[in-house]
Amino acid sequence: MTLKRVTVAAGVGLLLAACVGIPQASAAVTPGDGLALTPPMGFNNWNSTHCRAEFNEAMIKGIADIFVSKGLKDAGYQYVNLDDCWALPQRGPDGNLVPDPVRFPNGIKHVADYVHSKGLKFGIYTSAGTMTCNENGFPGSLGYEQQDADLFASYGVDYLKYDNCNNQGVDAKQRYIAMRDALAKTGRKILYSICEWGENKPWEWAADVGHMWRTTYDISDSYSSMLGIAKQNWALAEHAGPGRWNDPDMLEVGNGGMSGIEYRSHFSLWAIMAAPLLIGSDLRKATPETFEILNNREVIAVDQDPLGVQGKPIKSANGLHVFVKPLRNGDKAVLLFNEGEQQSRISTSAAEIGLPRAAGYKVRDLWERTDRHTAGEISATVPPHGSAMFRVSMDPRWAAYPSFVEASVDTATVYPGALPLVRPGHDTTVTTAVANNGRLPAVQVDASLAAPAGWSVQAGSPSSRLVLRTGQSLSTKWTVKAPASAKPGSYSLQVNAKYQPGGTASYALQVVVPQPAPRTGFLSDFPWLRTTNGWGPVEIDKSNHEAQGGDGNPITIQGVRYEKGFGAHSPGVIEYYVDGKCTSVTTDVGMDDEQDPKGSANFEIWADGRKVTESGVLTNLMPAKSLSADITGAILVRLIAADGGDGNSNDHADWADTRITCS
Repeated sequence: MTLKRVTVAAGVGLLLAACVGIPQASAAVTPGDGLALTPPMGFNNWNSTHCRAEFNEAMIKGIADIFVSKGLKDAGYQYVNLDDCWALPQRGPDGNLVPDPVRFPNGIKHVADYVHSKGLKFGIYTSAGTMTCNENGFPGSLGYEQQDADLFASYGVDYLKYDNCNNQGVDAKQRYIAMRDALAKTGRKILYSICEWGENKPWEWAADVGHMWRTTYDISDSYSSMLGIAKQNWALAEHAGPGRWNDPDMLEVGNGGMSGIEYRSHFSLWAIMAAPLLIGSDLRKATPETFEILNNREVIAVDQDPLGVQGKPIKSANGLHVFVKPLRNGDKAVLLFNEGEQQSRISTSAAEIGLPRAAGYKVRDLWERTDRHTAGEISATVPPHGSAMFRVSMDPRWAAYPSFVEASVDTATVYPGALPLVRPGHDTTVTTAVANNGRLPAVQVDASLAAPAGWSVQAGSPSSRLVLRTGQSLSTKWTVKAPASAKPGSYSLQVNAKYQPGGTASYALQVVVPQPAPRTGFLSDFPWLRTTNGWGPVEIDKSNHEAQGGDGNPITIQGVRYEKGFGAHSPGVIEYYVDGKCTSVTTDVGMDDEQDPKGSANFEIWADGRKVTESGVLTNLMPAKSLSADITGAILVRLIAADGGDGNSNDHADWADTRITCS
């Protein structure tokens, strides 16, 4: 656990350092203990529970049981870790931390023993400060390093997450070295996770202090948060290796704030970056899709490859990235990642990823679990926020696998990056493509387009080809019509291609039947088309506040309270389908008082692909600003809270009394 916003007391650091006898960095000793030779895998409760009452003994035991019953232990997950709030707010008479008797009625050692009985390992949390990060003020370990380390060892702790809150301005290296040395003196092997948030560049000094170090502030369960953290972490690849890992924070897979496509990208990015894989969702409530992602052993094998190299982008342009991670047996793991808002084709080659020249290569799709061969090109059409992950090898039997045939589906959008819309009762033109990247011809190629029941699909051009040679493709135009009764929601249009010898290829385009356009009134009273948000969800008629949905406060800007509107966080987007039926949007915008005096944002209103108006940068010290936008004729309207230029921390951005006028 880490506070999203950090306030560190200053001015007492030197005095406290002298009082507690924290050693200097020159006293460092390389761990060399054989721990974390591959990135640690396990569970931590914080992302799913924070300090709520559901974090307790029953939960931790339940997670340990699920690790065994669902095959996660066999997949490599081994640490079951507690985060903040396991102890009482005061130490005991002997100075020891005291487990909360309500959460853990049988004590921490009892829980650790239970976890160990399952063949798993047990982890615990504290902070390198006078208190932990929770607002209730649980005691930290600054000045109590040896006493707490001895206590943890007596519990049977195998993993310590050491946070950075309330550190009193004491030098970070000194604080983390002090706990490292205290853990060493216990005589117990304890994996040491440095949660310093990257403030003092631990990747430059912590390789002989801990086994892993946080490179960023806390992740939240949103795509924008995950993406921002991934970008910070992937720039640090040179510092990672066996026993010393960059840690971009725990996984959010399964917590509900991202789509399945986004969670798959999240897991794939962490794996290609050789990041620790610490499950952050409550597995007692997990869906089959969540288990399918977390238990993908071929993706896990990339993360856990003993060569220990962190993968990194070999090329990036316009939000399209090609990652490569060399593996010990000579294979290359490849991740094609599309961070943007429109599906795009991403391509690389065997030469670009560092494989020697050959007549053909084996390509293993790690999510589709298919084997094919390529003449050298490795490509895929990747959906927005999506990814494709492959293992490419020099296999002398490459010709035994079907050709690498790539399939795609596309349709026109209102602006680049807009959702592909299907209006009920109207024709929509869809284009499919089937391309052969293999060395050998694909023959008897046949493409079909599958749509939901009740939709009509008609080919407007040939959908089959006798032969597709290397580099050739088959393009087909289709007319698709959803019935007038189609309900709003997301639907799949999937191209399926069959070819000989023995090959298939498919790709699904997610299209949206939108809600009816709003009527005149407060915009927050009508359903939006989609949202993205920099922290937690967009709140309706409340401020953004923290990461949980529905936890906002009344919208308040410089003391003025508003009953209606949206609580957002930069970078944040709120989009509505208005179908050309609306003429104007009016709103008051500003930074919410709950983060006073921090935060800044620029508020923009867009009609289709055109920016109509903007506020300029507003801060928490400024009153609300009124905006009015002419949206006549627009199909889509976006309210965008953009970063004010100083990073997006604390950017709680309010759209207050937002009204729309429609015919």
